[in-house]
Amino acid sequence: MVRRVPYLASRRNLLAAAAMVAVTAAGAGSAAIGAHRSPDDPRPGAARPDRARLRRMLDGMSLAEKVGQLFVSRAYGHSATDPDPADADQNQALFGVRTAAELVSRYHLGGVVYFAWAHNTRTPHQIAELSAGLQQSARSTGARIPLLLSTDQEHGIIARIGKPATLLPGAMALGAAASPTAAERSARIAGAELAAMGIRQDYAPVADVNVNPANPVIGVRSFGSDPQAVADLVAAQVRSYQGAGVAATAKHFPGHGDTETDSHVGLPVMRHTRAQWEELDEPPFRAAVEAGVDAIMTAHIVFPALDPSGDPATLSRPIVTGILRERLGFRGVVVTDALDMAGVRQKYGNDRIPVLALLAGCDQLLNPPDLGLAQRSVLAAVENGELAESRIDESVLRILELKARRGLFGDALASTDRVDATVGIPEHLTTADAIAAGTTTLLANPAGLLPFDAGEAPELLVTGTDPVSPTGTTGPPTDVLARALTALGCRATAAPPARAVAAAAGKSAVLVCTYNVPEGDSPQRTLIEDLRATGVPVVLLAVRNPYDAARLPVCSAELATYSWTDVEMRAAARVLTGAARPSGRLPVPVPGRYPLGHGLTY
Repeated sequence: MVRRVPYLASRRNLLAAAAMVAVTAAGAGSAAIGAHRSPDDPRPGAARPDRARLRRMLDGMSLAEKVGQLFVSRAYGHSATDPDPADADQNQALFGVRTAAELVSRYHLGGVVYFAWAHNTRTPHQIAELSAGLQQSARSTGARIPLLLSTDQEHGIIARIGKPATLLPGAMALGAAASPTAAERSARIAGAELAAMGIRQDYAPVADVNVNPANPVIGVRSFGSDPQAVADLVAAQVRSYQGAGVAATAKHFPGHGDTETDSHVGLPVMRHTRAQWEELDEPPFRAAVEAGVDAIMTAHIVFPALDPSGDPATLSRPIVTGILRERLGFRGVVVTDALDMAGVRQKYGNDRIPVLALLAGCDQLLNPPDLGLAQRSVLAAVENGELAESRIDESVLRILELKARRGLFGDALASTDRVDATVGIPEHLTTADAIAAGTTTLLANPAGLLPFDAGEAPELLVTGTDPVSPTGTTGPPTDVLARALTALGCRATAAPPARAVAAAAGKSAVLVCTYNVPEGDSPQRTLIEDLRATGVPVVLLAVRNPYDAARLPVCSAELATYSWTDVEMRAAARVLTGAARPSGRLPVPVPGRYPLGHGLTY
């Protein structure tokens, strides 16, 4: 549950209050350290690995095949064997092969990660066929080891697979619902649909505690700022993903929630003390370990209190081995964040990064910018003695155990029949809407403007920012909201901001969608000021970060939706019209305006 804390006027106070919540909830905090289940313990949805068989399998592999198992690479194209010509050319330029199937065979890959921009995720049927084709390639060449196919399907603002798959509320929306049951149901649906498409590792849930409103890369991807509330929801999702047959991956260790640089483009520095880390950042990762999480992803951040060397956490033995392995007792797979990100490439070259990650204690090396160079560098490090082959064997055995635990050695290939029976089915879509109904947060309603009386058919204008769809299959949000309001009995139309002031005349209210409003003057602030000057009531909907409310004039009503996807816009429409009572509570404070846990209802 989200706990209420006193009003927080600054980030320093936020840190102190979050620490207070953590200490109160967790007691001594370290009592359960080392409680990770043994890798061959049966878990929900897991097969018990035959470790002797896996050891024999490992012993039969060449060094090149072992090294290949460590790597998870992108591959271009919608098909394993028949990509579009442009994707084949891209594969040829980067990897020296034309198809994804050839990539798997040549490099003995342990996994492939799917991206929309690589044209891997067009439709659920296509994804299942791609997965089956890649597995056929892996199982018929080299060591004949099945692939661990993965993607980032966090839901909310980060999703690689769109409609007709089920799209669910993201982490901060689930934090607003403050319901482990809702988090479990969400992850079970997400996991079941991924598994049906052949994807058996999801880079979720996010275990970062977002205590910095200026964080440019985490924000609403986090469940919130209360460490214990985040820990409860992380553990719930780990259990449900893995119960559905998909390896969960808690990220980004040791915690990315209080940074002001995006690690995709720079190297963030985490300024927490060791004590703050133990109180704020550690609890969700500890909870993930105790829940038996299959994998943990490292962060490309510098954390001086944990390692003063200046190395990013991904390359830090004190952090990966000393803290994650030894302090937390984690014995599963450690996967790096993507190795093509700027955060990990500031200090070392592309040839050194994979070697240093393995020396630090990582197992899976995700998406290096130059796959051939990365593999050659690891092979050379073994040959010159910098890396012992036994160290490679440790990581490969963990990866094989994870694959066995998720049933990949005996699992049938993904098929369109399994997709039709699971992906985007009415039961899942209805559940997604029901979960979203508990996430919308009513922040302010001083004059009782809401709910609108749909029986009187109020005439509403919807305007504001229309962010790009995370999957390319939803939105635009202002249109979706207007249609949902109309379906509930209102007369709602959408208009672009340039026409909004003129279109507001005679309307019952204007609803303005805002997105990451900056401090000070901005076009979004000007729009709201101009609309307020018309005398028509203005309703603010912060469709990403709830912090927007503190950076704008007070409106006639204010809501936070935490995402602009269709499922959240439909939920907001139900709250606006009273078809659903608002029940969401802020999982983060909005400095200068609202405390943690704030939320109104009718």
